[in-house]
Amino acid sequence: MNAIVKTGSMEQTTRIVSGNDSRSVDTAISNSWKKIAPFWPLKNLIAVNPAAGFEDLKFEDGLRQANVYFQQKELPVEMQQVNRESIKWLQAFFDQGQSTIRMPLRNRGLLKSVLSLIRFDKPVHKNHKQKIQWLENLPQSPDGIIAETLSQLGIQSPDQEQFLTLMLTTLPGWAAHVQYRTNWADAQDAVHPHPVTQAEYLALRLVLTSLIWPGAKELLRWHRQALQKADTTRTYSSISGSEITYQQGLVQQLKAAQAPQNSTRADAQLVFCIDVRSEPFRRALETQGNYETYGFAGFFGVPVSIENTVTGESYASCPVLLKPAYQVKETPDVSHQTCRHGHDRLQGIRKLYQSLKYTFTTPFSLVEAMGLASGLWMGVRSLSPQGAASLRSAVKRSIAKDYTVTPDITGIPIGQQVAFGSGALKMMGLTENFAPLVVLCGHGSTTENNAYATALDCGACGGRHGAPNARILATILNNREVRTELKKQQIEIPGDTLFLAAEHNTTTDEVEIYSGHTEGGFALQVQKLRNDLELARNENSCRRSAELGVKTSIKEAGKATALRAKDWAQVRPEWGLAGNAAFIVGPRWLTRDVNLEGRSFLHSYEWEKDNDGSSLTTILTAPMVVAQWINAQYFFSTLDNVAFGGGSKVTKNITGKIGIMQGNASDLMHGLPLQSVYRSDDEPYHQLMRLTVVVYAPKERIEKIVHQHAVLQKLFGNGWVHMICFDPREKKQFQLNLDLTWAHFG
Repeated sequence: MNAIVKTGSMEQTTRIVSGNDSRSVDTAISNSWKKIAPFWPLKNLIAVNPAAGFEDLKFEDGLRQANVYFQQKELPVEMQQVNRESIKWLQAFFDQGQSTIRMPLRNRGLLKSVLSLIRFDKPVHKNHKQKIQWLENLPQSPDGIIAETLSQLGIQSPDQEQFLTLMLTTLPGWAAHVQYRTNWADAQDAVHPHPVTQAEYLALRLVLTSLIWPGAKELLRWHRQALQKADTTRTYSSISGSEITYQQGLVQQLKAAQAPQNSTRADAQLVFCIDVRSEPFRRALETQGNYETYGFAGFFGVPVSIENTVTGESYASCPVLLKPAYQVKETPDVSHQTCRHGHDRLQGIRKLYQSLKYTFTTPFSLVEAMGLASGLWMGVRSLSPQGAASLRSAVKRSIAKDYTVTPDITGIPIGQQVAFGSGALKMMGLTENFAPLVVLCGHGSTTENNAYATALDCGACGGRHGAPNARILATILNNREVRTELKKQQIEIPGDTLFLAAEHNTTTDEVEIYSGHTEGGFALQVQKLRNDLELARNENSCRRSAELGVKTSIKEAGKATALRAKDWAQVRPEWGLAGNAAFIVGPRWLTRDVNLEGRSFLHSYEWEKDNDGSSLTTILTAPMVVAQWINAQYFFSTLDNVAFGGGSKVTKNITGKIGIMQGNASDLMHGLPLQSVYRSDDEPYHQLMRLTVVVYAPKERIEKIVHQHAVLQKLFGNGWVHMICFDPREKKQFQLNLDLTWAHFG
């Protein structure tokens, strides 16, 4: 029921919301957010499918609708103005320490703080008394404001959900950040002092729309027309053709693989993350000696949060699909007090510099005082990146000493340690024939001046480095009490087997082994492994350099990648996961002699050791889903780098320390930068293809798992992911149809 009083050009509407109307609006709010995928902040960028809200549609239709909903090129001019005013307030509210003069009243929440201040925002209300009065008379609750503004704009009940969805998709980046903050945030962001709800965000968007574009009902017609004109037939046809060609070549190569008849004890076994960047490095290492490599999710099956007792930083080091089960504290190997004092000094200098740099007047004084020194420093960084890095490290060490950390796992009960250890070993199929050295190798990256740095780190560790988790599992598996319990589960680890942690730097291909105080024969074995890892590094770096357009010899390749990592002007320090196309689940012999070109996620799996299918179930419902998110992010960032990507690194700006904007007033960019997926402005490097999953297991087992999990039925049944089965019993290959039945491949 509405009572409308006309006051000048602004209608003052008093809306009495009935119970049914309220429920209808609540449903519309809830459903509208289903189209928005979350997007993580810069501190821990996680790959996600930006079109995840359309996965309940067949891929071709989902592709078409996502293109229309998220297009940014033909928005109505009035909606662009609404967006500009929205961005202004969202930037100020969500800032996490970049600005030195903060938006007041943020502790009240997004909606209340903005409504308390918006009366001073003349570009929004133009000093019209009616608009100011309307703002003052708005309902108190977000739901009430949403109902009020929908009525004000003339949006009828059948169109409300569609209109609310458009309020989100016409500014999708900021909506994605709110989706993260409200549903996916880590412990630190979940209790943020500046709260926001999904209803508050929608209410703010609707208030600004009502003030700026009273005729916003036109947005519905604009969307319907755009949907009618949209045609992705040619794009879909091109994608399908590329996929068929790729799959045929992949299957042909894998068919030639032969299982080994006899196996000797390896000198060392190394467990790498399933990341596609690990695959060519593993291949390079295996040619250097008697080594076996395995693929496993980079958090090593240990869902924990890590707390550094020196810095006080705490974060979840596990996939975002999981919640940390325990907290592990990392303690320094030297005086805690000394480390803490050094850290405080370093942070104090950084905070002082930032306050001088970003306050209104002090930047001028800062330039006067440090201009010459800054100019010289820029010259050194540009002309000698290696020298600049060494100098900076030396200065940093003079302020705060370097230290290494040790995980304290006493908070994890011994029974749970056994569960973590057995779960990881069983899932990767490493339950016998242990080598003298078993190295758990996490991964991370090192780059300079790169806002997207965490996008190159381990997604399975929440966008962080993987070494902490590797250290934890190595500590667990070296525990005699744990080994005794594992023996009862038919997992007997020899007394001469030592587990070590390591980390693979994907930018430079260096592998650092955390060997501690290994002695005697172990010390010699570790040194030999280090030598062979260096040879593998040079070989793989030479290949990677060629892909980056850099000519170098194998001998000099390591230096070339190290220099690239330290170059602050480098917009493409590495290709990341660009080119990813397949997720292969099976024994290493299936892929060992195949050049997969760094395009495949490799997850070790032995179907004969997985009698109940539980390991394969976990692989398909967790790591495979994450791989699909990665594949989809690269896919859509390549498809339209403005609508789904991050735009060019050259023209980007960091906003609020949470994300990227193009220029000074764009949407929050919610994808990968142009340089991560394109060779040049108009030549893509990443090939548009959906993920192809290859599983070496009986098709009946795969079929059973798919039918038991709705997420798999959606991904495979709607064509967002392909499934190919290498059936070891029938010795044939099968492809899963959209109706979830099998057909012979080929």
